[in-house]
Amino acid sequence: MPLSPILPESLSFSRRQFLGLGLGAALLGRLPALAQSPPPGRVRLRQLGVAIGTLPPGPFNAITDVEGVRVGQVTLIAGEGPLVIGKGPVRTGVTAILPHGGILSREPVLAADFTLNGNGELTGVGPLRRSGWLGAPILFTDTGSVGAAYDAALGYMLERDPEVLSGVLRPEPVVGETWADFLHDTAGRHLRPEHVRQALDEAKGGPVEEGCTGGGTGMRAYEFKAGTGTASRLVDCEDRRYTVGVLVQANHGRRAQLMIDGVPVGREIPDLLPERPDQPKSMLAVVATDAPLLPLQLRELAKRMALGMGRTGAISTHSSGDILLAFSTAQRRGTAPVQPLQVLSDGQITRLYQGVVETAEEAILNALTMAYTMSGRDGHLVHALPLDRLAEVLQRYGRIK
Repeated sequence: MPLSPILPESLSFSRRQFLGLGLGAALLGRLPALAQSPPPGRVRLRQLGVAIGTLPPGPFNAITDVEGVRVGQVTLIAGEGPLVIGKGPVRTGVTAILPHGGILSREPVLAADFTLNGNGELTGVGPLRRSGWLGAPILFTDTGSVGAAYDAALGYMLERDPEVLSGVLRPEPVVGETWADFLHDTAGRHLRPEHVRQALDEAKGGPVEEGCTGGGTGMRAYEFKAGTGTASRLVDCEDRRYTVGVLVQANHGRRAQLMIDGVPVGREIPDLLPERPDQPKSMLAVVATDAPLLPLQLRELAKRMALGMGRTGAISTHSSGDILLAFSTAQRRGTAPVQPLQVLSDGQITRLYQGVVETAEEAILNALTMAYTMSGRDGHLVHALPLDRLAEVLQRYGRIK
């Protein structure tokens, strides 16, 4: 017999209350990490014939097109039926983003953050804001898993650099969350340290799994299934070409708001709504670039991801946690008392802004087109965006032939 009662649908908690719950700790099982492949028929936006903006994407059209950036993901899916706290159903995971493959605490990169709306959590930004340096992994997960992700990441950092908490910088893991409770046993806290460690250890360059993967496993956007998405752009600044790449965890928006390449898709496909209304809340996003930028400039890049979000129709509601982070891989902090830094001219940075806006927009849409229909706790069902009907709508509006 389970030690925790079934949570009735009429009983609801805020994400903050869930972060403080201790229920189900003794019942945590060790769930296998799944390597997910999208079902047949799920494709990225460009495979439908839609190209957002005018700038070209990188080879993988992913954040990993920025040289050195690595992404690792662990996906946890288990159980069906009524919610039993500590047992499931489970629809969660973790996404790890590493600016490079070295020891981040010894070779941090310049970074900045921006909060569009703050009903969410992003740990580790105190040291980042104080110093302008990012010396820790970035992890995206669900609300109930922030503590596990932080603890495991700190252990990972200490193993690689035992002096990480003794230096001047003292970086902390950067862990962000969005709310997966419509499908997931949030209070059960099923993400384990070994899952986080696996995501960190297996982080790599190349293609990135999208949709119902990693931290985005239980998420939805515009009342369709969504989750993890990524994209990139190549940006020419005088005689140099730079790359910007974005990765998002999309969990926001009402159906009627959804816009794809300027087309009101949400109004054209008004059905396939979840049976029980429950508004998605938030978006996490990180932009990486190899352009040499200072923290103040990187904060401006982070802000532009909000414009990309807005181009898909979102308004960033009062209950939303839309939290954005930007870093540059162009230079790493050394140990010399005086260090030279390269800085891109402000006269060139507008070109990067365009790349960030286009990339953030496309990353959100990739999260939608790659995600598949998923059921979860208490039989809740979130439909995938129907790509055949999407193509029909886009054809009617002249976006694809």
